[in-house]
This record gives sequence, structure tokens and C-alpha cells, in this order.
Amino acid sequence: MGAGQELWNKAKRLIPGGNMLLSKRPEMFLPEQWPAYFSKAKGCRIWDLDGRELIDMTIMGVGANTLGYGDERVDAAVVTTVVRGNMSTLNAPEEVELAERLVELHPWADMARFARTGGEANAVAIRIARAASGRDGVAICGYHGWHDWYLASNLGEDDSLAGHLLPGLDPQGVPRNLRGTVFPFGFNDIAALEALIATGKIGVIMMEVARTFDPSPDFLKKVRELATANGIVLIFDECTSGFRQSFGGLHKLYGVEPDMAVFGKALGNGYAVTAVIGRREVMEAAQNSFISSTFWTERIGSAAALATLDVMAQTQSWEVISAIGRDITRRWQELAAKHELGIATSGLPALTGFGFKGPNAAAYKTLISQEMLDKGYLAATSVYTSLAHTPEIIDGYFDALDPVFALIAECEAGRDVGSLLRGPVCHAGFKRLN
Repeated sequence: MGAGQELWNKAKRLIPGGNMLLSKRPEMFLPEQWPAYFSKAKGCRIWDLDGRELIDMTIMGVGANTLGYGDERVDAAVVTTVVRGNMSTLNAPEEVELAERLVELHPWADMARFARTGGEANAVAIRIARAASGRDGVAICGYHGWHDWYLASNLGEDDSLAGHLLPGLDPQGVPRNLRGTVFPFGFNDIAALEALIATGKIGVIMMEVARTFDPSPDFLKKVRELATANGIVLIFDECTSGFRQSFGGLHKLYGVEPDMAVFGKALGNGYAVTAVIGRREVMEAAQNSFISSTFWTERIGSAAALATLDVMAQTQSWEVISAIGRDITRRWQELAAKHELGIATSGLPALTGFGFKGPNAAAYKTLISQEMLDKGYLAATSVYTSLAHTPEIIDGYFDALDPVFALIAECEAGRDVGSLLRGPVCHAGFKRLN
């Protein structure tokens, strides 16, 4: 057992769940073997607590580091901020500049508010949108965080349905009287949204533009038309999708403008900053409510975001990481065909992933993580791409993955995959509406 696993076992005694983010729990990848903690990160390389250098071919800071870990230009802006002072009684001028930059990138928007995490930014957006629309009902399509307003959708129509939206995540602690305030609808299912709107309860639509696959023709336009016709505030949650296929929101590629949009993850290249932007007539409803927090005013997040936007513009990062992701997806498909394996690929190009078909899918994913870790890679069945994923890195990854796919082919032919695993099978994630 390495130092990382020893520390993880200690953490689980001291921290409920072991850490602050489900997606980073070692059990999601390789139980009892995943390094769990890092001592250093640079580019797409991570050093664990035992000093091993590993190439990150997984989720790159859960999608936060599209420029790579420790980008010198962003870090320099942050160091300058630290030297000058991060917090004071007065406000940070960078937040005004950041608001201006985001509004320039999205001409339909007039104003911005900032937070530090995606979940709280979505909660801010919902508070403002409810205040603007005057109605409590929210129709949702996608994953929007951990706050009560969202998990209320998980309460279902009766107790037997509790947990239907996010299986395995019991909404204990969410007040039961919030049931009937948030209503899920499926991606590309315009009829389901129309039925919700027909109840007269819906004042807000919160949805991801795309995650696992593209919207069907005219789906987003129909959503926009329904929102406009019924006085509903339309919010696009772009915490995950923003700045990955366009310089700004993914919605720009589809030609559909929301009333509000939420950005996070890639905006600060690993530093904590999120944004809510919107039309003036909607955003000013924030003044009719109370939305305020001390650390939304710290300076590092805004400074990091401004530097990140500069680097993105200089490198056209969204085009580069999308091209890298398309190449990885194609090579997965070719490798699977070579070994006569059935896989299904999905996701935005820069958030690409694949899955095996059949009952051994989770075991195969675990086997990949186990075997690739031995070869110096953090790997599973998804890759969140970054500028640091050079052609040489990608070639080395596929050279290492080829014999692992060969092992899986042997298992498909009758070999017991369990006999190859040195620990438990990885845990499953949670279901999203799209």
C-alpha cells in the first residue's frame, strides 16, 4: 500500500466520505490501489506522495485545467495578486474587468455576478431567476450541483421514487417540503418540457446545452421559444461545457441565446472562480433578494480568470483541445475494432469517454486503471483534454493501452476478468438526465 492509500484510509476516519468531491474518490477508479493524493502537478503530469511521476489521461482536475496544470502565465498572475494582497476591505477591480470581458464574449448579456464554485453559482442563478419570474417551479435537464434546490428533484412523487434522478445519492437532509418545486425532463424531449410548462408552475428552465451527446435539430430553439412564449427565464448551465468548443459558451455554436448562463471549471484553469451572466432585466432581480458572500470578493479567482481568458485567446485553446479529443475518440474506436471489442463513445470532444458493453463493463474499466497505473498513467474510460496533451503523450498512451485491450479481448473470449484484478471493482458514478 502506497502513502496515498494510507493517507486515504486515515482521511475516511477524519472526513465524511474521505474528501470533498465524489469524482475524486479513489473508489471511483481503482479501489485500494489508486494513488489518491498528489504532491505536484505540471502540464499533464502528476507526482504522487511516493514520488512517482504519472501522466494524467483521466479527468485533469475534473475538467478545470484545459491549459494544463500549473500554466506559467496564469500562475504568474496569481503570484502577483498574492504579493499585492488577495483580500481587503475594498473591492477588487479585477471583478469589474472580468464582468466586462464575459459580457463582451456574450453580446446578449449585460451583467455578471461571481462566485467560487459551480454548485453555488447555479444556486445564485436559480435565486435570481425565481425572483425575476415570480414563480418557484424549475424545470431541469442535467447536473447542476448539490444544493437543496436541485436535489429536491430527487425526492420524486412518492417515497418509493426517492433517489430516482441520482441513483446511489440519497437526498437525506433535503427538506421533504421542497418536493414539487423542481421537475426533471429528458434531453431532446421537448414534449416532456411542454407538459411541465402546461402545469403553469414553471418560472425557470435550467439545463445543460449538451453533455453526453448533441441536441437534436431545433431542440434548443424550441426550448428558447417555449421560454419566451411563457415568460420563463432560460438558464444554460455551462459550468462544464463553457470554453471547450468555443471561446465562451457552447450555446454560441448553436445560435441560441439564454437569459442567463453559468460558467465554472475551465474559467480559472484550476483556480476557484465561477460566473453567472445574464440580461439586465433578469440580473437586476438580484437586488430584490439577498445574495452575498465574503469570499466571492477575494482577488485570486478574478485575476486567474482574466489570465486564463488571455491564454485561451492566444492559443485558441478550445479548438486545440477539441481536436485532441476527436483524435483520442477515433483511436479508441480503432483500437476496439482491432481487438473486436464493443464500445460506445460519448461526450463533448474535449470531454470524451467510452464504455464497454455488457455486464463486465465496470470490471474492464477497473482493469484499465490497474494496468495503466503500472505503466505510469492515470487512466480509466474518459479523458478530459488539455493543451498539455501533446501528440507524443497521446501516442505513448495508446501504445500502453493496446495490450490492455488485448487482455479485455481475452476476457470476452472466456478468461475470468476477476482473476486479473488485484482489488475490488470500481464504484459507479451517478446518472444524469442527458
